[in-house]
Amino acid sequence: MSETAHTADANLEADARASRRTVPFSAFEWFLAGRYLRARRKEGFISVIAFISFIGIMLGVATLIIVMAVMNGFRSELIGRILGLNGHMMVQSMTGAFPNYEASAARIREVDGVVRVTPLVEGQVMVSARQRASGALVRGLSTDNLQNFDIISDNIIAGSLDTYRNVETDGGSPLLVGARLAEALGVGVGDSLTLLAPRGAATPFGTTPRVKSYLVAATFQIGMSEYDSSFIFMPLAEAQGFFRQNGMVSGIEVMIERPDQVKAFTPAVQAAAGDIATVYDWQEINATFFNALQIERNVMFIILTLILLVAALNIVSGLFMLVKDKGPDIAILRSMGATRGAVMRVFLIVGAAIGVLGTLAGFVIGILFTENIESIRQALIFLTGAQLFDPAIYFLSELPAEVDMGEVISVVIMSLTLSLLATIYPSWRAARLDPVEALRYE
Repeated sequence: MSETAHTADANLEADARASRRTVPFSAFEWFLAGRYLRARRKEGFISVIAFISFIGIMLGVATLIIVMAVMNGFRSELIGRILGLNGHMMVQSMTGAFPNYEASAARIREVDGVVRVTPLVEGQVMVSARQRASGALVRGLSTDNLQNFDIISDNIIAGSLDTYRNVETDGGSPLLVGARLAEALGVGVGDSLTLLAPRGAATPFGTTPRVKSYLVAATFQIGMSEYDSSFIFMPLAEAQGFFRQNGMVSGIEVMIERPDQVKAFTPAVQAAAGDIATVYDWQEINATFFNALQIERNVMFIILTLILLVAALNIVSGLFMLVKDKGPDIAILRSMGATRGAVMRVFLIVGAAIGVLGTLAGFVIGILFTENIESIRQALIFLTGAQLFDPAIYFLSELPAEVDMGEVISVVIMSLTLSLLATIYPSWRAARLDPVEALRYE
């Protein structure tokens, strides 16, 4: 046979092989993958594994989104309430009480970026009423400064700051009491309660506690259990007299424009406060608390990621069983001209479909759950009668949730990546299946 004839035969054979090749991710491959996903009765166990993989990925994605949102909301609420009540910086005297505080406060107000400066007197007391007693923290603030604390002035639930101001003007002894503390003591607006300070007058028999009765002018509830159950506000002049700090204060609270950049303001505030003052910022004061929150958040992310990993391993086991069951089918397809790439893509589609559908379902469930998380909590409390997310333990009266879309996208990408990686090796094994060996005993 001539060389031309050999060339023609080779070209015809090449054309035949090319005609038998399928286009990557063609309709045929999608159709076959769909058939494999819809397992018949005798392949029911494989279908169960695929369903478990789907549920695992869905729950993993949804749980990660929900937990991360709750952790973000928890942290944001705590930071907002703690900073809203305590300030971003605290200036205190190294000698104890702060003399000449008005001059220091005036200089601090002139620092660029400072929005509010609040001299205050602070002390711990024992408060009693109606034969009940509790510990409390008293803060002495001027009425104008208390009015500027939006977290307090906007959350008055009984009485008013006008009543507080009028009582102060009339020479009485007003108090602004946290709602949970007032409830624990059984008092309301207009009732009297007694404060006992450990440091009182010095007598020949020793120091006697200072005891004085006050009127409840108003109650507040900011939604943070620790503050609602332990904080009392009184006029600055009255607090100076009660804690024997005439003409002095315990410290000066400073609020700045950008609390996240508080370290940049420290040198200027320190210089304005004077040599006898020490400046503490909120990151130093609450460092242990917020570091613990961050560690807990990271650990929860790692633990919940294991759910996705387990679901991905379920995909691997399910595909291996499917390849084992479909061995003769794969061999017939190969003998009919299907390429290894086509076989591999079919099983890639099967595994990826489980991962993509599970991820999308988890995304939808996670977002819907976080948007309605407080309603769901209330419904569960109504149905079970159990106290979920007790404010006395978790500090907040409502369950917060704040969705960070960057984190959500990261969770979705991680889930899709794990699902795709889980399909590669079983699909490769399916493509490497020898048709002769697969059909030997058929």
